[in-house]
Amino acid sequence: MKVHTLAELQALKRTMAERAAAEAARREAERLAAEQRERERRLFELAVGPVQPIPHPGRIEPRPVPVEPVPVQRQLDEASVMREALSDDFDIETLLHTDELLSYRRPGLGPEIVRKLREGSWSIQRQIDLHGLRTDEAREALGRFIREAHQNGLRCVRVVHGKGLGSPGRTPVLKQRVLRWLVQKSEVMAFVQARPAEGGAGALVVLLRSG
Repeated sequence: MKVHTLAELQALKRTMAERAAAEAARREAERLAAEQRERERRLFELAVGPVQPIPHPGRIEPRPVPVEPVPVQRQLDEASVMREALSDDFDIETLLHTDELLSYRRPGLGPEIVRKLREGSWSIQRQIDLHGLRTDEAREALGRFIREAHQNGLRCVRVVHGKGLGSPGRTPVLKQRVLRWLVQKSEVMAFVQARPAEGGAGALVVLLRSG
């Protein structure tokens, strides 16, 4: 049989006293809360008089009319498609500069923009490769790429369209369409044909507007 020391007995006594005090406090709090509820009930009766619930035989609970969900994502997708509805017939002949290399700059921009773009003053931050895509796929992919790059605060991107060597008649059909699409994008400030190390005639380096 274990013999408790005086210190242990005193600690046990304190513990039991603390538990008893906590229990008494809990019961007192419950009693006070019940008294408060009763006082509030009596005050209510004094204010409005005796109250008796009114029976409602055959009561019909109102049912909320379901609301058709708003197809937000579909609306966003449709708006996106409309933004990407770039024309293949857009006339760009008067907008392109074909000196020694192909280039474009939005009206109002000076030629130094094109020079700096060719010199690599802006680092290429992202690129898209349109090889192997059908025309519709390439149009949508390019529009989405430019829009998202601009939204992410990018300034300089590369668009790889290929040299068209595998096209019928070895004509760079996709390249010509990419030029038309880019000119129609409000985010595009200028573009130049990429330097040989960056894709040459098979790619464009594009400068996007800030903000």
